[in-house]
Amino acid sequence: MKTIVCNSPNQLLVTERKRPAVKEGEALVKIHRIGVCGTDIHAYHGRQPFFSYPRVLGHELSGEIAELNEENQDLSLGDKVAIIPYLECGECIACRKGKPNCCQNIQVLGVHTDGGMQEYISVPTSHLIKINQLSYDQAAIVECLSIGAHAVRRANIQRDEYVLVIGAGPIGLGIMQYAKLAGAKVIVMDMSMERLKFCQKWASPDYTVNAKENPEYDIAEITNGDYPTAVFDATGNINSMNNAYKYAAHGGSIIYVGLVQAELQFSDQEFHKRELTIYASRNATKEDFETVINSLEEGKIDIQPFITCNVSLESLPERFEELTAPETGNIKIMIELP
Repeated sequence: MKTIVCNSPNQLLVTERKRPAVKEGEALVKIHRIGVCGTDIHAYHGRQPFFSYPRVLGHELSGEIAELNEENQDLSLGDKVAIIPYLECGECIACRKGKPNCCQNIQVLGVHTDGGMQEYISVPTSHLIKINQLSYDQAAIVECLSIGAHAVRRANIQRDEYVLVIGAGPIGLGIMQYAKLAGAKVIVMDMSMERLKFCQKWASPDYTVNAKENPEYDIAEITNGDYPTAVFDATGNINSMNNAYKYAAHGGSIIYVGLVQAELQFSDQEFHKRELTIYASRNATKEDFETVINSLEEGKIDIQPFITCNVSLESLPERFEELTAPETGNIKIMIELP
């Protein structure tokens, strides 16, 4: 089967591998769609934490069940499935407390272990969700949107609460959608006017702020001087993350969704003065996947404008840098397999 391997930073190779064996409790999934994520881009450029080479990338996955190695009342051959790519140990304190998304021994497909940029992958059936009512495109977007849904759930957003989302990339867009569905008044801030325009059309935030101008003043004006009670940083940019506290209301929260290879530093005086709460938001849970699937089934989110580029598996290596360059304006690149 065809497989794309990130052999080392800045090198993707198309190789041939044997179809994986299917162990007890697993299913063989024929991959049909793979979303390209910021994680994949950072890994390609050698900037991804928790990463080693060589690695098969890809964790935003959808496909159909080609083989089952157990009797399973919920799954059948030919079922369309979305894949939960976070393989937890089930035994550590996080798992015991119902937080498998931050398992101490987690193995994320495409990060700690080989992912889905291949024609077939074997996955525990416990990490498959049947989505026969959705398209393969929709199913491959579920993981990306689940990151945003999880972050919003972590923050316990309330109706009419002012929320700031810093970073209008795919993860930020998901946060906006689920903050809006929670009833929040959403402000989005980014340095790219093109991204802000896309946000206005796709996520319908209540306000947009240009980070290159005078964002503190603009956000104070919008909130009548109160500032947002929840600030989500989805940039993965250390400068942005270090300064996110400046936009938070007294008694508010900062939710770091982006990940960066650096140390966070900010003024303790300002942090204490505001009595801020800081949350890390990592991955998502099955509950978040189900939330997203339900919202897609109910037509609350249209993913077609979100997918701005389609590419075949075979042509990805030679086109990866071109398609992921910031100037393209691509939101989500979707790899298609027959």
